Amino acid sequence: MENRAIKYRLYPTAEQIVFFSKTFGCCRKVYNLMLSDKIRTYEETGAFAKTTPAMYKKEYPFLKEVDSLALANVQLNLQRAFSNCFDRSRKKKNGFPKFKSAKRSRKSYTTNNQNGTVSITENGIRLPKIGIVKAVIHREPEKDWKIKSATISKDGDDRYYASVLFEFSNDKESCDKVNTANVIGLDYKSDGLYADDRGNIGTNHKYYRESHEKLAKEQRKLSRKIGSKKGEEKSANYLKQLRRVNRVHRHISNQRLDNLHKKSTEIANQYDVVCVESLNMRAMSNKKFGNGKATLDNGYGMFVNMLEYKLKSRNKKLVKVDKWYPSSQICSCCGERRKLKLTERIYKCNCGLEIDRDLNAAINIKREGLRMLMA
Repeated sequence: MENRAIKYRLYPTAEQIVFFSKTFGCCRKVYNLMLSDKIRTYEETGAFAKTTPAMYKKEYPFLKEVDSLALANVQLNLQRAFSNCFDRSRKKKNGFPKFKSAKRSRKSYTTNNQNGTVSITENGIRLPKIGIVKAVIHREPEKDWKIKSATISKDGDDRYYASVLFEFSNDKESCDKVNTANVIGLDYKSDGLYADDRGNIGTNHKYYRESHEKLAKEQRKLSRKIGSKKGEEKSANYLKQLRRVNRVHRHISNQRLDNLHKKSTEIANQYDVVCVESLNMRAMSNKKFGNGKATLDNGYGMFVNMLEYKLKSRNKKLVKVDKWYPSSQICSCCGERRKLKLTERIYKCNCGLEIDRDLNAAINIKREGLRMLMA
């Protein structure tokens, strides 16, 4: 069985918006109450107490007004946070769970489908305790897909979304057999997203840079509103301007995601094996090269993640070459190795080869990826 989520834009009524706000607040309240009780009992007894949302409904009767499954999922989220914190087998260590803030925490909740409580209608989505919420059903699920859950979220620009999770069986053949003749190698390129082994460049768009002046103008206006200073009460004009700033951020994010989805889908449809480097983009942006914003503006990490699940759904392969593999130092013609400075963009070898540095690296990544796949 496989899972896949589709995100729909919601257009709730005023009454439904109030219900969503209550549910967001109750989920945050229950999370903080359970975490507080666990910390208190550990300090007193040396063990974490077992807590459930039902324990707090007598003291806080407003918790009964919202979806009980949303509160149950909060309990599961807290349990997962504790297990991730104390699991020694995990490579990436998570810190101790923190209390959720009304200002900074993401406004969302998850509800499960029980006997059709969550369903998709012609022009909306049915949710527990609230009924049908108007939505843009831009994509219909397949007939054999079953709804598992729905996550309702609110963005900073006051837009509501429902991410519906579907479960389905993949009856396609095993992805062990792939066409190794239809392969492409991709090397990360700071000023073009990627360079492939055929000499093609991904894209030269820098969406944050392109909207930087507009964003700076809106942020200057925000800094002059009442409520911009620390501890100052937020005025209505401040909140309006904040939504305008968030709208610009959302526009930049949508542009980047649209471009990455188009590029990753194009590659996933065209090739059977894709070879890339396993880079840590956040670490690269902090290396004091002076191009941190440009690195994050590329969205290369998201691009690789998109490639991974799109190739998997098509029963194709993504091969990740180790980041320490010297793809830029090896000559793609004779195999000789020599170090290059970052300013050297042309690879010149003693065998007479003169080639673009990124093209040379993409060819080497393709060869190493094929070697790993065959091994």
